[in-house]
Amino acid sequence: MNKTSFYFAFLIITLAVISCNDKTPISFNLDNTIIENAEAQYTVLSDSIISTFESKKFIPRTTNNKDEVKLVGIYDWTSGFYAGSLWYLNLLTNNPKWENLALEYTKKLDSIKHWEGNHDVGFIIECSYGNALKRTPSKVFDSVIVRTAKSLATRFRPNAGIIQSWDASKKWNCPVIIDNMMNLELLFHATRISGDSTYYNIAVSHANKTLENHFRPDNSSYHVLNYDTVNGGVLSKNTHQGLSDDSAWARGQAWGLYGYTVCYRETKDKRYLDQALKIAEYIKNHPNLPKDKIPYWDYNAPALEKTPRDASAAAIAASALYELITYLDDKGQQYKQFADEIMTNLCKAPYFADKGTNAGFLLKHSVGSLPHGVEIDVPLNYADYYFLEALYRFKNTH
Repeated sequence: MNKTSFYFAFLIITLAVISCNDKTPISFNLDNTIIENAEAQYTVLSDSIISTFESKKFIPRTTNNKDEVKLVGIYDWTSGFYAGSLWYLNLLTNNPKWENLALEYTKKLDSIKHWEGNHDVGFIIECSYGNALKRTPSKVFDSVIVRTAKSLATRFRPNAGIIQSWDASKKWNCPVIIDNMMNLELLFHATRISGDSTYYNIAVSHANKTLENHFRPDNSSYHVLNYDTVNGGVLSKNTHQGLSDDSAWARGQAWGLYGYTVCYRETKDKRYLDQALKIAEYIKNHPNLPKDKIPYWDYNAPALEKTPRDASAAAIAASALYELITYLDDKGQQYKQFADEIMTNLCKAPYFADKGTNAGFLLKHSVGSLPHGVEIDVPLNYADYYFLEALYRFKNTH
């Protein structure tokens, strides 16, 4: 090979290598326009429902088939997310309008502290009263957190070492869903307030049993495990909202990522950090993850244009990742990059709604439960909540 041919070949190889590695990192830019648009949307939403505040259903959850706001009462599992979103708008803007409104909707949830009928009291109270405490210390709010944790603790089944999610039915003896990892934050919070380690110990037991039983070798999780409360064994592993018993329901994977990140924050047990990283890797590197990083409603759903995406799963994952990277060294950069890509895409079409549309909700294209034909390709209040939380966490780590 002569010198000219050698340099030509070298140039071709170099260009090929550059081409293969030419993936310009996306850095998320939180400019004022994003927050201003969020305020504009939530002004539309809050103005549209203010007249219903004294009714039994006054909390916006989603939209109906006429693109009208669908309201729920305080015993709906999503009832704390709207107040939480208002708190995050206040924390992001310091606008007292949002603080006053958040306080109203938070106080309406007070009686939940006595509810022993559902594990989701953690979602409801931590997202509302828990976020209120980020703005103003309050012994009254502290007492709500602790009393709610006491109610949640009644669902602990010591022989199995877990918190029962739903009540027993013909299908399940003692169902435990991956979502339940999200309710542990309330228990940890209650121990920090009260000094009573009971709540902490229950949370750790549940996290350990979930770690032991809920995950597959590839670090995806089942949705529902059915436990025997006498001998503590697992009777079956199923789904309720996923594609199949063996599939990876997208929001469930995000719940696991978020839950184990919280568990590491509260305990510093490295097993929890390792599990959070394993789930993050599963999500980030999944071959079925679309280029814009907003997953299909189930990771095993067909990768087709008509297959619904789940913006809520993406927002939950992004929020979790922004916390996760605070516990990592330089290797956390890859997870920040992943979160930045998610948020960059959630902040624009087709996910972020145009002003005055989407009934005032921020995000479009979320899925509640496709197998039940419920809330498919709609806005959801928890998608907005974790989106705003992700914005807040981004802002406070930069």
